[in-house]
Amino acid sequence: MRPYIFGKRNQIHIIDIRETVKGVLRASKFLGNVAANGQDVLFVGTKRQARPAIQGVAQKTGMHYVIERWLGGTLTNFRTIRSRLARLEELEAIEAAGMADKYSKKMISMLTRERRKIQRNLEGIRKMTKLPGALVLIDVKREHNAAREARKLHIPVVAVIDTDSDPDTVDIPIPGNDDAMRAIELILNQLGDSILAGMKARPVKEKEQEERPGRRSSRAMARSGSEPVPGEGPAKDDSDPSESAMASA
Repeated sequence: MRPYIFGKRNQIHIIDIRETVKGVLRASKFLGNVAANGQDVLFVGTKRQARPAIQGVAQKTGMHYVIERWLGGTLTNFRTIRSRLARLEELEAIEAAGMADKYSKKMISMLTRERRKIQRNLEGIRKMTKLPGALVLIDVKREHNAAREARKLHIPVVAVIDTDSDPDTVDIPIPGNDDAMRAIELILNQLGDSILAGMKARPVKEKEQEERPGRRSSRAMARSGSEPVPGEGPAKDDSDPSESAMASA
């Protein structure tokens, strides 16, 4: 973290605010592009100071979040996580249909406890049907398991890192105080605004690709008569028959 530290005073390291601004700008641009390309962002912050800000920005942008506990295999074993979410929907359906007439009190207690546990840990990624395009971590030292899984799957990681963290474990570090609620909220709001801007650019980008000249498919060109489709119809032989006869002779 030495390049990101401005100085030291009373045994306290002071982060260079210019490096913080650079990290926020890089992360904002990157996450905006991720959202514009139709990919999702997963926010992760299980420490008490980060939970309200993480949940707020995730709900504002419609993205996914983890604020309780990072379950091992959330990314690398995503199929199992989806099966647990299917179990949650099953338990909710059972509860909605009424359990008093069908199950004993002990079974009702067990099912209710199971539903609450799954809901507490996986509620934030309930709508995540595919792997995210990027991760945003608060305190990479605490969320090292999430960073390790993301690196294994080549998922880019953006993280707010303090002076006790290792910036080499993330792709885009944002030097800052990861213990102050106000600092976390300020950085996440900036990233959330960039994600919203990228999401608004999705239809425009798709429309530009459709209207861009020279991007029509070969089959569409064949219908308009502007260009033949390779491989369709007999090929025209422009060679001289006499030359073919001589070649066969």
